Order: sequence, then C-alpha cells, then structure tokens
Amino acid sequence: ALQRRPEVGRDAPPVVLSVVVVLPLLIGAEVRGPETPPLIPVRTAVEIAAPPDVVWEHVVEFAELPPPEDWVFRTGIAYPMRATIEGTGVGAVRHCTFTTGSFVEPITVWEEGRLLAFSVEAQPQPMQERGFYEDVEPHHLNGYFVSERGQFLLTPLPDGGTRLEGTTWYRHHVWPNAYWRLWSDFSLHRIHLRVLRHVRALSEADG
Repeated sequence: ALQRRPEVGRDAPPVVLSVVVVLPLLIGAEVRGPETPPLIPVRTAVEIAAPPDVVWEHVVEFAELPPPEDWVFRTGIAYPMRATIEGTGVGAVRHCTFTTGSFVEPITVWEEGRLLAFSVEAQPQPMQERGFYEDVEPHHLNGYFVSERGQFLLTPLPDGGTRLEGTTWYRHHVWPNAYWRLWSDFSLHRIHLRVLRHVRALSEADG
C-alpha cells in the first residue's frame, strides 16, 4: 500500500533522513539519561466480602494456587504459585514461590489486620524463555527487572468487607524506560490480580 502511494517518491528522502538523524540522537539521549532507573510503584486492588482479620490470614501465606487461565502467563512470564512464612512479626521471612523460583521477603512492617510490608532480599528470573532449546538463560533476564519491596494494605469497608491493595516497587534497567514500563506495569498488574483474587476466594469461603 505504501509503495502504491503516488507521492512515495517525494516523501521517501525526508523520511529516511529523519530516521538517520533522529535515531542517533535518541541513542545519545538514552546514554546521557540517569544511571539509576526510577523506583516505580504498581498498585492493584480488589474488594473482598470478608472482614480484615479473615483476609489477613490468607495474605500472610496462602496455599497452592490453581493453574492460571490468564493468557499472559502462557508467554513464559513467571507467576506465583504459593506463599509461606517463617516466624511472625517484623523480621519474619516470607517466601513467595513463582514458577521460576522464590522471592525471599523479610517482613519490615507487621500491623496485623491492616498492613504487611516487606523488602525483597532475593528474586528469581522474571520469565522463562520460549524457544526450540531447553534451559536457555539469556543475559537480558539477569538483573534487568529488580523488585525492591512490596506491601499488602487492608482497609475495612462500611459493609463489613475489606479493600485489599497490593503494591510492588521495582526498577528495570531496560531503555527506553517509558516504553518498557508499559509492559512491566501490565505484567505486574496481572500477577497482583492472580494473588488478590485467590486471597479473595479463600477469604470469602472462610468469612
């Protein structure tokens, strides 16, 4: 269709020239950008028909999640399967197991029935590459997506239910940052929803 346009001959040189000029400028701007990427928060919330004390029990740790139905996870993006905790209160260590390994999450805030916050001491790869070969470990999966901390905030609702909000703070070292943030934010929302919906199902069954 582009080739059949009558004005293609007239437009082609300026278009090609703009690519030749603009692309190096973009690369230069990227190199001169901040060395430390910004810390990005991603928040996702659901409402649960159960009181905060019931929801809290399933936030701290939860049993095996069912297989995912979300198409996003069929692309190889790692997804949560279960969470366990060693100890209680600040200093306890939570392990959230994904398909690629476990997040190690020391608890930094423990306000029972209201707020559970944690740092991230270790994390697995963010995805499994799909391809013709097994056990592929490409360089771009190591250290480019870094989750630094997270939290679950429980807010009581007037009807006796709970608003459960999950937040992850992360950095990614892939540029242009604004472009890749669209994909990483989207993926994190899907991961959050998988956990929050599971907590909702467990809590409403108990509540």
